[in-house]
Amino acid sequence: MIIETNIEQLRDPFILVADGVYYAYGTEWKCYKNTSGRLSGEWVELSGEIVKEPLHFVKNKWAPEVHKYNGAYYMLTTYFSSLTNHRGCSVFKSDSPEGPFVEIGGGHFTPSDWDAIDATLYVDEEGQPWTVFVHEWTSTDDGIGRMAAAKLSPDLTHLISEPVELFRADSPPWTKREVTDGCFIYKTKEGKLLMIWSNFLADKSYSIGVAESDGGILGNWTHKERLLYSKDMLGTYDGGHGMIFSDKDGRTYLSMHSPNVPTHGRKEKPVIIEIFEKDGELVLDFN
Repeated sequence: MIIETNIEQLRDPFILVADGVYYAYGTEWKCYKNTSGRLSGEWVELSGEIVKEPLHFVKNKWAPEVHKYNGAYYMLTTYFSSLTNHRGCSVFKSDSPEGPFVEIGGGHFTPSDWDAIDATLYVDEEGQPWTVFVHEWTSTDDGIGRMAAAKLSPDLTHLISEPVELFRADSPPWTKREVTDGCFIYKTKEGKLLMIWSNFLADKSYSIGVAESDGGILGNWTHKERLLYSKDMLGTYDGGHGMIFSDKDGRTYLSMHSPNVPTHGRKEKPVIIEIFEKDGELVLDFN
């Protein structure tokens, strides 16, 4: 099932379900609320200041994602800081999914001399929080983006381990481009640890690939040859920066923005597609 939301434009959409209400967060630190009980219902933009700008904020309100953790709501997001002169990832906290979200760590938790974006949160079986994030191609020594991971402190304010490189943007067979975008960690019913992430194909269309670890976040990541989503699957629009969530009835969906740039008069809008597991693999249901 494919759901094209009524949200006209929102990049990097992240869906949160809280008390039966759906929230969609996205770049520019926007938030939309859907109280209909249906993902196909009306999404209304929240007014007011959802995220309080930090002291050293300059630009790039990118890719916010919100998780309920230890009774509060935590937003991992990206911005460019005057303190470091780099893009970096930071954590904001609120008592409500509607904000206001306030920075809690005093600045970026990612290395101060990196451009780092698109941090995601994963809590392992022992309750240890991890972040996986992009070491952006703009600040690597060879212009190739990386995925990196590190442990977060229990209060999510700072790293408690050094970042470890997981793989490079040109590691999978389906692309040789320099971009690593939109990482999200998903554990299958069989216990497989998967990462969905985005890069570009040879025709420059934005797509979503899947990698599988052989042992936790710091395991060896193997890339699936079969893409999770590409333009060829629907024929008109590319799409990417995906995440996976369950609706209030327990059905599982992929959320992404599609297209990646305005195409045929359509802006980058959130598209939601039902997803299921088949033989340990993720498969989209377009029917």
